[in-house]
Amino acid sequence: MANNSEATKLALYSDLQKFGQISDYERILKTANKLLHSFPDDALAFHFRIVSLIQLSKFDDVLLAFGKYANLTKGLEFEKAYALYRLNKIEEALKVLDSVENPELKHDELRAQVLYRLERFDECFNLYRDVIKQTSDDFDEERQTNLSAIIVNSLISGKQIDMPAFEVDTYEILYNIACYHMGKGQYAEAEKKLKEAEKVCRESFDEDAPPEEIEDEVSIIRLQMACCYHFQGRDREALSIYTSILKRKPTDLGVVAVANNNSIAINRDQNLFDSKKKMKNILSDSVQVKLTSEQKKVIAVNNCLLNIFTNQGDQAMANIDELVKKQPATEESAMLMKAAILSRESKNAEAIKLMDDYAKKKPNSKLKMKLAIVQLQLSEGKVSDACKTLESLGDDMFKPAIISALVSMYMETGSPKEASRVLEKAVSWNRKNKSTSAGDLSALWRHAADLHLRSGQPEIAAASLEELLKINPNDTVTLAQLIIAYAQFDPKKANELSEKLPHLVDFSPNLDTDALESSSWMMGLKVIKKAAKTDPSPGTPLVDNKTKPKNKKKKKRLPKNYNPNVDPDPERWLPKHERSTFRKKKDRRNKDIGKGTQGAATGVQDQYDITKMAKSSAASPSAQSMPSPSDGPRQQQRKGGGVQQKKKKKSGKR
Repeated sequence: MANNSEATKLALYSDLQKFGQISDYERILKTANKLLHSFPDDALAFHFRIVSLIQLSKFDDVLLAFGKYANLTKGLEFEKAYALYRLNKIEEALKVLDSVENPELKHDELRAQVLYRLERFDECFNLYRDVIKQTSDDFDEERQTNLSAIIVNSLISGKQIDMPAFEVDTYEILYNIACYHMGKGQYAEAEKKLKEAEKVCRESFDEDAPPEEIEDEVSIIRLQMACCYHFQGRDREALSIYTSILKRKPTDLGVVAVANNNSIAINRDQNLFDSKKKMKNILSDSVQVKLTSEQKKVIAVNNCLLNIFTNQGDQAMANIDELVKKQPATEESAMLMKAAILSRESKNAEAIKLMDDYAKKKPNSKLKMKLAIVQLQLSEGKVSDACKTLESLGDDMFKPAIISALVSMYMETGSPKEASRVLEKAVSWNRKNKSTSAGDLSALWRHAADLHLRSGQPEIAAASLEELLKINPNDTVTLAQLIIAYAQFDPKKANELSEKLPHLVDFSPNLDTDALESSSWMMGLKVIKKAAKTDPSPGTPLVDNKTKPKNKKKKKRLPKNYNPNVDPDPERWLPKHERSTFRKKKDRRNKDIGKGTQGAATGVQDQYDITKMAKSSAASPSAQSMPSPSDGPRQQQRKGGGVQQKKKKKSGKR
């Protein structure tokens, strides 16, 4: 029996070797299961089974096998940790890797991947850098790509690491370099790198590659290009790319989630029904696994804002509380969203109290909360309360933007003295603390000086102008203003400063006094040019107006067939149908039928109507008033009209 079992074992191992050469993992798995069934303590057969399950992506079965054959798992920590990593059980995978006594290079590389998923980018960067130094194989490009991704995510998380120069320029590395530029706010450079990455990506495919496969790979680069446009305020271009990506339905769920979220952010309070559908897809568990913690936080905040836009106040409040529990860093944004919900419900007093209490509790959030309170107060028209709120900010009050807002509000309410007081405090505080650079304060000194000069406080204006001169000693405009200010309360000082003004240059040799004295310069450049054309030069002789040649008369235009020996036709001014020659040519027609306006020949019609022949034979007024054939229609109309008008006038008198 022993010989038979050994023979069976050898035969099965022979099959394993044969199937391994052709990478037929299904048959390897079946053969390994037969071996384990016959030889439950065979560690090598168990190893074959685990490797084949990993190659077939059956990671749940891998964990079941480790549980069933616990006595055979020694030395397979890497495989178990990899299965846990692929099942997104990152913490458990790290524990397995920590249990390895003498980690090899493969353990360190997997550990770096696990640390990346845990967003421990500092440790991940150091580990990956060591792995790259120790290795030199076909996977160097992938390691460099992962290193560039780690640097980008470190920048996003708040720690900046310089991007090194890589040996290869793959589209993945170009993409990560573009993301690095975006993290630093260098959008023009990022746009160039993304275009280059897309070009390299398309060229990396074979000519016979399916277009769908190419577009699927390019989708993440296009998505980042849309984000680049989005950050630059080019919302229309960004939304167009987001929409085209979603229509293609890429296989990467992370790309779909980001495109949906950014589309919602652009739409804001528009297309709310479509935004709700997109948000529902984003919040699914299968998508959330693919996202980083920063992306999850942004999506959760956008979900709360979407609930606010759809007037789901209670639902929004519940989502905000849940958000704060999962993401404590969003507490400040949560307070602002709660205040927005209360404000939409016309509960501004409660919103102000909520933000005021939070500002006292969290001093670091005081500035944001107070500015939000000012916005609510201004929406209610309470300008004086808004001014008091801004003045309660302490040292933050002296920021240039806040000082500008205070001065504008005080001037709007007709309180120039209060505005002057605020500027005076700001000037003295900045002179004392010197917390900002001199260049940033130039606008503050300028506004303060102008306001104090207008309000009749030349001493304070002079102090501000002195500060301006320290920034730019060669500014003659500021020097002139300073002289004007000193002239009002210290004439001696004004005279001393006036000596620093540049001397006037004698421009009289270059001036044309005659042109200045003439009135034509007031009429503009055209009049001056016209005057220059008409004014004679010294060498031109004068011409008398009497001897000026007159314009010649135009030649008479005669007809082409004009004959001077024949008199012109006296009827040439009449219409053709009224001329006698026209009548002669039309002899075939009845001469009594004339032409003209409608109704002009009604009498002739009655004359030839057989039913009216007897009546027309008698002498009637209409028959007597019929015109002779020699008269034309115009003469008929004139004669008839005159008679009728006369008759009407007589009848009117009667």
